[in-house]
Amino acid sequence: GTLLNLSVSDHGRSDSLLLSWDEPEGGAEGYSLTLSSLGLGTLLQNGSAGPNITSFWFHGLTPGMRYKIEVTATLACMETTSQAVTAQTSPSPVRNLSLSSGGRSAVLHASWVHARGQRDGYHLALYHSDSQTLVRNASVLPNASTFLFDGLLAGSEYALKVSTLAGSSQASTSIHQWTAPSIPTQLRLSPGSSTSLVASWVGARGAAWLHLALHNLLTQTVTTTLSARRGLTSYTFQHLHPGTQYWLGLSATAGPYTVGGPNATAWTYPLSPGNVTLSSSEEQSSLQARWSTPAGERDFYLVTLQEGEDGALTRNISVGGDNDHVTFHGLSPGKRYSVQVTAVAGPYRASARSTTAWTQPLAPSGVSLSSQGSPYSLLASWEEAMGEGYVLAFSPMEHLVKNSSLLRGVTNFTYEGLCPGTLYTFEVSTMAGPYTSTPRRITSWTYPLPLEQLTLSNQGHSTSLQASWRAAPSGSTGYTGTLWETKSQERVRNMTLGNNWTNVTFEDLVPGRQYTLKMAAMAGPYRSPVRSATDWTYPLAPAGVTLTNTRHPLGLSAFWDKAAGDVDQFHLQLYSKSHPAQRNISVGPNTHNFTFLGLSPGIQYFLKVTVLAGPYRSSSHFATEWTYPLSLANVSVQPGRRPQELHVSWVESGGGRDHFVQLSVAESLSIIRNVSIPRGVTQLDLEGLVPGSRYRVEIISQAGPHRTSSQTAIGYTVPLPPLSLSASPVSTAWALVVHWETPPGQRDGYLLSMHEEGSSAPARTLEAGKDSTNVTLARLAPGTCYLVGIWAVAGPYRSLPKNVTGCTVPAAPTNLSLTNPGSSSELYTCWNKPRGGRDHYRVILYSLSTQRRDRVQTLSPDAQNITWTHLEAGSRFAVQVTAVKGSFEASSTNVTQWTHPLAPANLTLGSPSASTLQVSWAAVGRGAEDYVVDVYDTASSSRVGRMVLGGDARSHTFRNLSPGTRYSVAVRATAGPFHTSTPNLTHCTREYDALLA
Repeated sequence: GTLLNLSVSDHGRSDSLLLSWDEPEGGAEGYSLTLSSLGLGTLLQNGSAGPNITSFWFHGLTPGMRYKIEVTATLACMETTSQAVTAQTSPSPVRNLSLSSGGRSAVLHASWVHARGQRDGYHLALYHSDSQTLVRNASVLPNASTFLFDGLLAGSEYALKVSTLAGSSQASTSIHQWTAPSIPTQLRLSPGSSTSLVASWVGARGAAWLHLALHNLLTQTVTTTLSARRGLTSYTFQHLHPGTQYWLGLSATAGPYTVGGPNATAWTYPLSPGNVTLSSSEEQSSLQARWSTPAGERDFYLVTLQEGEDGALTRNISVGGDNDHVTFHGLSPGKRYSVQVTAVAGPYRASARSTTAWTQPLAPSGVSLSSQGSPYSLLASWEEAMGEGYVLAFSPMEHLVKNSSLLRGVTNFTYEGLCPGTLYTFEVSTMAGPYTSTPRRITSWTYPLPLEQLTLSNQGHSTSLQASWRAAPSGSTGYTGTLWETKSQERVRNMTLGNNWTNVTFEDLVPGRQYTLKMAAMAGPYRSPVRSATDWTYPLAPAGVTLTNTRHPLGLSAFWDKAAGDVDQFHLQLYSKSHPAQRNISVGPNTHNFTFLGLSPGIQYFLKVTVLAGPYRSSSHFATEWTYPLSLANVSVQPGRRPQELHVSWVESGGGRDHFVQLSVAESLSIIRNVSIPRGVTQLDLEGLVPGSRYRVEIISQAGPHRTSSQTAIGYTVPLPPLSLSASPVSTAWALVVHWETPPGQRDGYLLSMHEEGSSAPARTLEAGKDSTNVTLARLAPGTCYLVGIWAVAGPYRSLPKNVTGCTVPAAPTNLSLTNPGSSSELYTCWNKPRGGRDHYRVILYSLSTQRRDRVQTLSPDAQNITWTHLEAGSRFAVQVTAVKGSFEASSTNVTQWTHPLAPANLTLGSPSASTLQVSWAAVGRGAEDYVVDVYDTASSSRVGRMVLGGDARSHTFRNLSPGTRYSVAVRATAGPFHTSTPNLTHCTREYDALLA
């Protein structure tokens, strides 16, 4: 037979099959179709199709089922040709697919409800979401509804795709799920500095995120929280309080799972106390130690007191962390002590530099001043007392010389009150009556008196000393003297001068050194008691005095060079014009640097270094330096009032004169703005930026030449909304294509929302790339309007929304039928309500007989039928039903039908001759498509003739009939498959006789 070239497709529908064939050569009068199950051969459905139809839908089938379809075509002359084809419907996907880890870190359990219909089996594909790699590929039997995946990575997201298999077709559905995370181990927390703690752990690969929370155990507050991606194994917490105990908690998160991890505690290093001093208290034999409290916290202070040069431990006292002094009682008088203050926090200690002081000494006992046989000398003596040295003072006394005569019998005499340092002559004579013998003469010197008002002065010079004195009140022959270095007792100069000298200058001496001059008056062979005077040469000022920043915001270091000569100690004076308080520090002669701590940040300080030598001082020029400013805190970057603006705010931390707000594009790091802000301003609006861009802000604090950077803050400008938004339907599918124009500026992407008009269901959202200008919204309901909103997205911020309403093309009505209820003026139309919505139906009835539109009706969206009345009898009509939604339409296929024709009227018969019978009639209305005239032999009731005539015929003559015979005639009016006949009318043909006559 003729091949029909059958083909079957399901067009993505699992419950329907579309059969298509080629029309056989020469055409076909119609087709009959049967569908049966392939295995059992049970007839399930049958159908028919008219000529010129080459396709047929089978609906209501079982998914995944194999069927046999047979088509029989009716050809001309009642011939038929058949052809069969087998086909299988697509399977349906599984339902209620679930994937669960059950809290385990290496296992996922999949379960589902069987897909509706038939299937050959299931195929399971498990993917690792991050790497997009296929992890497991499994095929299971069609009755299986669970599967266990083991050996998976902890804390990872997986995607499972379950496909229902039926023949070569499959239907898939997918789901995502996480395995439970594994807990990191070996959490350690140790101090990195006084303001930082270093946390480390092992086994961080088993969690997508690690959450760390650092608690200040003193204040019971959370100091820092941190969320880190997979793989981080350590983190340093900065800007903590010194000497404080912290508790660190760690938890692991993967998708919906969070598992608590280990915890650890640690202390930050405490800061050492500053400005430690040791001084005498009001009580005898007591010392008081004072210090300034450093920043941060501590458990207590450990104060250690040591005695003497050997540093023997005398006292060891613990005081509370909020104390700033302690007093030591019952110490030895006249002793030197050193104290050290240590801040203790947990297991850690921070000690300040030790300082020293003396207790007040007692006056010596057993003091005596006695003569050694000379009227002009006194010996002072006393018992030794604890201390460093003694201060002595001595004043001479004058006496008068007396002359006297002695009586006979006296053999000695003493002359008192003579002039010191004078040569005398003694004469003695013997008197007897008036006679006097010749005197005997002898000479001798009296001892000279010591010098008076001996002084030694530097006169402001650093390499010379001038000695001066007042001459002795009585005679002397000259002066002798020796200049000594006081400390080393080395002899420097010897001199002998005449009695007319009252001063002398010693040159080329060492600056800042103490010298002692010892001098005596000479008379004959005798010398007076020695007189001494002492003084220092003027010290030289220190050179190379500098004040440098230690990169510590609260410290400055002083450096200086020792000048030539001797130094007792250096005195450092540090002050600032911004603060009234100043620092005064004294250090030993071998110290050439000192660090000042606890200063104010961002302040200019001035330093003067003074050399002390005895009672004299010599100061350097001032050196100046700035402390580093503190970085600004809480730097925040927020969008401004317009998309081209950013609002920057911060909290000042003290110190610094000016701030510079530096703005850079986050990706390039190149600075595009550098705005100077005076101190006291805490916010700034940056204008003229690109909307939807990611920027990096850093604030520089400047104090003098030093700058300190704040932490970098990231911010986004708000993106501009898309332009020219439109939504248009896709004509071949129930979808909307949303178009827009790219707005100026940048963005990370677009966010779209779609809400069905009149529905209470939540809006459906989807995302689009930043370079996209359109997106197709598929799987929509036909003939439905949707409100589509779109935002440009940059970071966490959205632009203002743009909204548009778009409607999908409605679905065309199906299974349209036009039937005749047996009337010549009525037709009945019905159809199946299509899926989706519509505003109304437009039903058009065409008159094929007159080739014009006959009727148009608008029906409600829920209508499914209409009856046409007052139609023209015997006419052929075509009907089309169109679903209308807004400006969009979808029309059904046309179907045709006839009204019953009216029977012809005025039927008359005549016999113009013996063998003929003439039939005539009149048409009623517009007549009929055809007329069928049947003639019967009345006697035998057999039909002897039939004639089919056109619709315009009104008569017909039957010939070759039998003369003189009664015939019965009926005329039928036909219209399509319908016909209406007149009543039978009888008439006799003429006899031959009548004809001959």
